[in-house]
Formats: sequence, C-alpha cells, structure tokens
Amino acid sequence: MHPVRRARPEDLDQIAAMRKLLWPDSPFAEHRAEAEETLATGRNGTLPAATFVAEDEDCRLVGFIEVGLRSHADKCNPVRPVGFVEGWFVAEEFREKGIGGELMRAAEEWCRKQRCLEMASDARIDNTVSQDVHEALGFEIVDRCVHFRKSL
Repeated sequence: MHPVRRARPEDLDQIAAMRKLLWPDSPFAEHRAEAEETLATGRNGTLPAATFVAEDEDCRLVGFIEVGLRSHADKCNPVRPVGFVEGWFVAEEFREKGIGGELMRAAEEWCRKQRCLEMASDARIDNTVSQDVHEALGFEIVDRCVHFRKSL
C-alpha cells in the first residue's frame, strides 16, 4: 500500500514534474505556479480545490490527484456544485497497483466533506486507458465530444 496524503509545499517540484508528464504542452514553470497557487489558497480560481499525493516507501511521490468544485458538470445535478477531477496521474511503473484508486478515494472523501453528491471528470477521447480506469472506479460515460476552433 502506498500512503496517500494531502500535498504540502515541499511537494511542489515533484507535483509539477508529474503534471508535466500528464500535460506535456505546458512548461514546467507554469505547472509549478498553478500547483503552488492551489496549495497556497486551497482554491482553483474562486472555488475550493485540493491536491492529494501518493508516496512510495522512500517518500518519493508516485502519483497525484487534483480535485475541485465546479458550479456544474455534464449530466450532473445543476442545482448543486459538483466535485471535479482536474488532474489524475500515477507514474507508469506504479500503475495497476491500486494507487489510482486510493487517490480517487481521497478525492471522493474531500468532495463529500464539501457536501457534493456527485463527482465528474473527463479524459481525452483517444485515452482509452483513462476511460477504462474511470469506469472501473464507478464513473459512467455521459458524453463524447469533439471540440472545434477557427481563427478569424
């Protein structure tokens, strides 16, 4: 079992490195600044947020989950805020060991304490591994979408 706990300021560099692996298009400094802001304020924008981390036996971080409140999410009750998984990552060599589930349970408990009755999340349409893991942990697919943009 890998301990899961609330993230602390001394975790920032390791969290930023994992965020960079999850979202490679953004620079490390941006990931660190965003993580630092969430840890310092307990917010993502104007709504409450939290980050949880999993450690190995050497106290190295091997995963994280960022969860926050949103005013709404697809197919969730629109009259209540919903817990939303903003980011969820487990280092490749530690996958399939239950760490992702432990992180999700910590996020779920945090959401319950925020009086949420539902949680939501998203995954890229081509990320079938993430979709499978979400479903294995009780999430249901509520929509599939392709987004467009056009420069004017």
